[in-house]
Amino acid sequence: MNDRFYFRQLLAGRDFARDDAVATAMVNFVYALGDRESGEALLVDPAYRPRELVELVEADGMKVTGVLATHYHPDHVGGDLAGNEIAGIVELLETIDVPVHVQADEVDWVIRRTGVSADALVGHASGDRVRAGELDVTLIHTPGHTPGSQCFLVDGRLISGDTLFLEGCGRTDLPGSDSEEMYRTLTQRLAQISDDTVLFPGHFYSRDPSASMGDVRQMNYVLAPTTAEQWLATFAQ
Repeated sequence: MNDRFYFRQLLAGRDFARDDAVATAMVNFVYALGDRESGEALLVDPAYRPRELVELVEADGMKVTGVLATHYHPDHVGGDLAGNEIAGIVELLETIDVPVHVQADEVDWVIRRTGVSADALVGHASGDRVRAGELDVTLIHTPGHTPGSQCFLVDGRLISGDTLFLEGCGRTDLPGSDSEEMYRTLTQRLAQISDDTVLFPGHFYSRDPSASMGDVRQMNYVLAPTTAEQWLATFAQ
């Protein structure tokens, strides 16, 4: 991890959107990351108060040049959540004109959920990279929670959205979810991530806000089964 790397983990309802009861209840994390020398930054899942998030980044002397979306759910990109309208990428694009990077399988889902223009979205394959200045972010397709869920690997950190938490993983009983794909994601697609990489999840569902992948592999119950049959019998929904 280098000094040039700009990184902030922001908790909805505490660090921003403090007067929003839904944000406080959902305990979403939003991430800002970038290159301090170029001043370019990316926002990950800017929901609830996108303008406030842009202002927080600008107060650090940085400029938002793009958005990374982990998946289409409204608490991450905006839209209707059980009758509550959450601001997200549509409102952010009214403030700044930047590309929104999504996994290719998620494009239609994001459009339907948020109403964002297709022209604003950039669809990616697993292994693609998005840059902020000289900072490279590697996109990893991790289906299971949704068809196009993706994680972001950058400077010794894995930003995992709702794919993997410190305790548990994303639900697989929602539209687009797939239990078998989630098992493959947890045991194969994320197997490349080293134990010393630090996991930063999409929600504050555990005591700590982050942990090394080595610790997560030791303590997370969804990683305990040793066969697909065991995993699906226990966690398939």
